[in-house]
Amino acid sequence: MKIIALVFAILFTGVLSAQEIKWMTMNEALEAQKEEPKHIFMDVYTTWCGPCKLLDRRTFADKNVIAFVNENYYPVKFNAEGTEEITYQDFTYTNPNYQPERKGRNATHFFADALKLQGYPSLVFFEKDGTLIQAVPGFKTPQQLEIYLKMIANGDYKALTTVEAWENYRDNFNHTFE
Repeated sequence: MKIIALVFAILFTGVLSAQEIKWMTMNEALEAQKEEPKHIFMDVYTTWCGPCKLLDRRTFADKNVIAFVNENYYPVKFNAEGTEEITYQDFTYTNPNYQPERKGRNATHFFADALKLQGYPSLVFFEKDGTLIQAVPGFKTPQQLEIYLKMIANGDYKALTTVEAWENYRDNFNHTFE
């Protein structure tokens, strides 16, 4: 009986872990790109941001988003007011003004500044070589995020050089996320 319970527990744990985005740090993603090039998808959040928490609960818990992101991207979680050191394009970004005793908002990480983010959450996409593609500000539902995830993963964004091209792409996009 103990063996059956153990097998069930292992299987159940495997199912649960398969139903989450496999977040990593930016440094880990950049290192992973050297072995197997993939785009990087970065969720830039803060601890006090309500829409950031909603994005975690609603969008990043969606089975379609989880499966697509895990298969096609190196997903990165980045606290825009945290203390993580990030080495990107031969420069190490830090947050020297971070105040650990402070409640709520804190100093902005220099990497968030370098990305020129307009607010939180921001969803940032990088090329397979680590080059910045674009940041998309604000909360997105799974269906709203789908077009960006697929457009970047498929390389379709490279042909969208005008507003008209983007609008045509958006209007003709075939959504498959439920």
